[in-house]
Amino acid sequence: QVQLVESGGGLVQPGGSLRLSCTASGSFFSINAMGWYRQAPGKQRELVATVTPGHSTEYSDSVKGRFTISRDNAANTVTLQMNSLKPEDTALYYCKAGVYKDLHRYLEVWGQGTLVTVSS
Repeated sequence: QVQLVESGGGLVQPGGSLRLSCTASGSFFSINAMGWYRQAPGKQRELVATVTPGHSTEYSDSVKGRFTISRDNAANTVTLQMNSLKPEDTALYYCKAGVYKDLHRYLEVWGQGTLVTVSS
């Protein structure tokens, strides 16, 4: 079993900051790309940011310049630093990882989600 455990969500005022973390645990060979997605009420899940094992990053246009994704390969952890938060950033944030169970088995694993609420 491979699990992703997220932490760091909460309530923050507009303009504030939050830091989300996600750690992979269990039995696996290696982790490929890791990323954060979010789903707001009544909307589809959308990509927020991804990071490769080599630390190449991609961001959605809506968060560029405000959010920073990073990872610690040794700790199997991905972090999302969110600054200048807006009410439209309110959503359930999910961590996702591409995991090699061994050289032949690859699966995508999702975390359980952590709620971010931006409100005054």
